[in-house]
Amino acid sequence: MMTPAADRFRVLIVPGLQDSGPGHWQTLWQQHAPRFERVEQAQWNVADIDAWSTCVASTLRRSARPAVLVAHSFGCLAAVHAAAGGARNLHGLFLVAPADPQRFRLGATLRDLTLPCPATVVASANDPWMDVVSAAWWARRWGAAFFNAGELGHINADSGIGAWPQGIAQFDRLLARLPSPARCACGSESETRTPAGR
Repeated sequence: MMTPAADRFRVLIVPGLQDSGPGHWQTLWQQHAPRFERVEQAQWNVADIDAWSTCVASTLRRSARPAVLVAHSFGCLAAVHAAAGGARNLHGLFLVAPADPQRFRLGATLRDLTLPCPATVVASANDPWMDVVSAAWWARRWGAAFFNAGELGHINADSGIGAWPQGIAQFDRLLARLPSPARCACGSESETRTPAGR
């Protein structure tokens, strides 16, 4: 299902609130690629950005292998917060259907953050958690590429997309943009960065 490009990296799944259930594309990706790991939160129903981003950062630190985050909804906000904090082995972020930071009073916290490595924001044209115009605005603020996936709701199990082949294609495009792990140490002073918008 995934291209060999994913083998170059440690892929960490970062679900949103309530975790991703059995029909969610994140869960299906893990089933097809068991090497993918899931970032576990202590309280899946509590939107605590500090606690969530700490879990993301601590999971990243468990291995020196170059990593890519695959996040959904509130997990995207935690991933951005952790990435901006300086995760040295983070090489890319795939941010799908991010929740609107304003809903969680996180606008001021996340507005001025710049991602330290290439990233892609994928949004739905009819997402109830954040409209597509706002999603594009946040992508620009963070220095991420942006992709409008069409009308897919919140891009979750209710969207009826199964393993979401369109998402796999976009993820592969992000992976193709990432520098070789040997040449990139995102979050460090020696970082070599590929412009996020290309």
